[in-house]
Amino acid sequence: MTTETPSQLAPAHIAVIGAGYVGLTTAVCLAHLGNRVLAVDVDRAKVERMSRGEPPILEEGLEALLREGLDSGRLAFTTDPAEASRTADFVFLCVPTPQGADGAADLHFVEEASAQIAPHLKPGAVVVTKSTVPVGSAGRVVEALGRPDVAVVSNPEFLREGNAVHDWLHPDRVVIGSENRRAGERLARVYEPLGAPVLITDPASSETIKYACNAFLAAKVSFVNAIANLCAAVGADAVDVIQGMSYDRRIGADHLAPGPGWGGSCFPKDTAALIRIAQDHGYDFALLREAVSANEAQFDYVAEQVQRAVGGSLDGVTVAAWGLTFKAGTDDLRDSPALSVLERIRRRGAVIRAFDPTRPAPGNGHLAGLDLQLVDDPYECCRGASAVVVLTEWPEFRDYDLVRAASLMVRAELVDTRNMFHPQAARVAGMAYTGMGRS
Repeated sequence: MTTETPSQLAPAHIAVIGAGYVGLTTAVCLAHLGNRVLAVDVDRAKVERMSRGEPPILEEGLEALLREGLDSGRLAFTTDPAEASRTADFVFLCVPTPQGADGAADLHFVEEASAQIAPHLKPGAVVVTKSTVPVGSAGRVVEALGRPDVAVVSNPEFLREGNAVHDWLHPDRVVIGSENRRAGERLARVYEPLGAPVLITDPASSETIKYACNAFLAAKVSFVNAIANLCAAVGADAVDVIQGMSYDRRIGADHLAPGPGWGGSCFPKDTAALIRIAQDHGYDFALLREAVSANEAQFDYVAEQVQRAVGGSLDGVTVAAWGLTFKAGTDDLRDSPALSVLERIRRRGAVIRAFDPTRPAPGNGHLAGLDLQLVDDPYECCRGASAVVVLTEWPEFRDYDLVRAASLMVRAELVDTRNMFHPQAARVAGMAYTGMGRS
């Protein structure tokens, strides 16, 4: 990732409401493009930490751009949304939209933030909805603002955790939804330095694009997991089969790697929300419902693979887990497929010892109820275990000494849900190998 400031800048006064994964990345990148950015978060301790140049999340390149923005004076943080929005040309709403009990996205934080900034916006300001929101939400933001002299624009994010800074600065496209064409064009100029294709459409289409992309990718992962499971059943090598598929330009290699299932902060929430949106409009999105069901079944399938590997019963058996985060390159545990698999393994009676390179705190709420024994060393994790399960695709795992790991185990079984190791290399190291569609 380059941190060189682009020669063509689009300077503006920008407020970013919410400094989570999307908000903080958006703030540092907008400042990098030459804008003056004031970002807001309700957590005072977090604001103080970011103001010192310490990012609260793990993202490659984030700390460098955070410090660059602070040192240049183009980036600052506050807990006061009024202060941030008073002089802003653009206000980016990057607040959470958690999944409600009925599967729909909860817009409480979006509407609350809109109401908070409404009295302070200058005439002609543009409010940009960056949060993932249901179709039709732009109208609800308009109502919450109650400001006919302020434009509301939808601008969904397409960021991969672990690659968020790179994705923000090198987007495949910028999608803008606006009933006010002039407001959409003004926002497009902010993104001009990136040189990406820009699609200006209506808000409903913009909001649907975000959900449609995540739903398609989730379905693609569910499909490739099913193919890997089929390969295991018929004796085919899933790695070769998938490589053969990936050369087809209509299919491509992205999101075509089998694994323990999909998860994270976006796919589960967005697929559930899109199913609910379809239901609310009288359409049964059966294809997407089946993709979600297939993903749930994948967690059970992996747990069954572990049980078979140790001889048919997990009751009282120690299982070592390498990887807890939902993907490599992030410390995010939200809806991690690794945790979904481990919950099922624990239910079958296993004692679980776990290691992750991010070394999560034992009190992390996402680990509640799993009764994990967290360790700081990957080999100590294997001591006395009957199987080691690779659940997250951290690149450094490939460099681990399998001979050493096997020597510490009572039964040297490797269940590689990410196909990170070659089966023969594992066997040479003294381990029995179970992969995803390969053996």
